[in-house]
Amino acid sequence: MAGHSKWANIKHRKAAQDAKRGKIFSKLIRELTVAARQGGGDPADNPRLRAAIDKALASNMTKDTIQRAVDRGAGHTDGDDMEEVVYEGYGPEGVAVLVEAMTDNRNRTVSEVRHAFNKQGGNLGTSGSVAFMFHQQGRLTLPQGISEEAAMEATLEAEPEDIETLEDGRLEVVTTPASFGSVKDALVAAGIEPEASDIGLYPDNYVPIQNIELGRRIIKLVDMLEDLDDVQNVYTNADFADAILDQLD
Repeated sequence: MAGHSKWANIKHRKAAQDAKRGKIFSKLIRELTVAARQGGGDPADNPRLRAAIDKALASNMTKDTIQRAVDRGAGHTDGDDMEEVVYEGYGPEGVAVLVEAMTDNRNRTVSEVRHAFNKQGGNLGTSGSVAFMFHQQGRLTLPQGISEEAAMEATLEAEPEDIETLEDGRLEVVTTPASFGSVKDALVAAGIEPEASDIGLYPDNYVPIQNIELGRRIIKLVDMLEDLDDVQNVYTNADFADAILDQLD
């Protein structure tokens, strides 16, 4: 089941950036609240909430803060005016960009998102223009040194979709959103603690980015979108070569 995880380099770069952002906690709290409101407050029965809690804990959010956000969502006591919206568009040279946002004012949010696309050489598309290029998956990155055999043995009964090999040799277990929690539990029970885990949208095909100037333009668009208060996640089918990322850092 080995393969190459094409999106890994930009995902890990973004994770390092996100850890430095002052807005990360507000985005996490918003995700916890909406996930609990939509799927209930029990992470065992709500894969999205389970993933949101894991991400919050990994970002050093306290359990009390997490629980308050979950309680607000599950109890419908706060934030009920917040709705999820997805924007689709194209970045420089036509790379696909998918933007997930949570907002209490659609007009404000779409205006800010459109401005970011226009300023960075992209354009906001219509509904359905790029969403078909992406699909939802769970991803769990394993520590260096874990063999594929060990990962398969640990997760076999939980039925992961795939196990892929990253460029640095680490393994990444791919799951459906529904099986994300059971796969992670199986790994932990086998003594394998994932270094990172998340449920997100990932492209079926990738556009290789080998030009430094094009890479810089795409990164500027992603960063500008992620800096918007209402934006939760930004996904792209751009696959940045390591040499490009080294020059961008």
